[in-house]
Amino acid sequence: MIRKAALASPLAVAVAVALHATGLAAFDPYASGALGYDFSYPQCGAAAPQASFGIVGVNGGYPFTYYNSCLAAEYAAAGKTGNAALYVNTGYDPSYTAIDGRHTTQDCANASQSITGTPAQQAAWAVGCSEAQRDTAFASGQSATSPTAWWLDVETANSWSSSDLSLNRYAIQGIVATMRKVTTVPIGVYSTSYQWGVITGGYQAPVDANWVASGQTNLKRAKRDCTASGFTGAKVWLVQYISTYDRDYVC
Repeated sequence: MIRKAALASPLAVAVAVALHATGLAAFDPYASGALGYDFSYPQCGAAAPQASFGIVGVNGGYPFTYYNSCLAAEYAAAGKTGNAALYVNTGYDPSYTAIDGRHTTQDCANASQSITGTPAQQAAWAVGCSEAQRDTAFASGQSATSPTAWWLDVETANSWSSSDLSLNRYAIQGIVATMRKVTTVPIGVYSTSYQWGVITGGYQAPVDANWVASGQTNLKRAKRDCTASGFTGAKVWLVQYISTYDRDYVC
């Protein structure tokens, strides 16, 4: 960022469609044309810029074992804008399926048994579920509560399966489904069309919005991504461009 395949079964597709329909009803907290920023652990100790909104990273670049030690302070600063959101780093790796004190929780492993899929797909869903559980718990413990949105950072820099993209899709499903149980605010994805395609094969995810990492260094060029089709199937709400810090524009 932000610093930091097999087809699903018909039943899984039907569930995803239903969740997507639910997601689309979520309230959009962003005003068109507004400018904001995103901060995480690399900006630890830096003064927050004046902006209309702020988005703060929960993790330290990777899921599970890395967290942003400055989350509480950065979230409090973003809260002064009146519109503070959170983003989490996501990923899938076979090692994450271990039911231990750092990775998959027993609760998520149990819940995954009701998910239609192969044992490996169920385990991947449990990985996503556990990421969501651990991230929301950490955020709550850092007084980062009541965000206006949750964003999933989905990038190739993190670990993902390259041999079975369905495992990546199931992990993302697990994150979204678990977050839907604890929040009614929008859930979106931060990525690019290319990275999303490499990781998911173009999955139409049950999320509310896209946040595009344009890679541009000026707003005029970044705005072009506002008119692009959303890579998840949802609309593009935000585009990010790079300056002395990451800036974000509301489409």
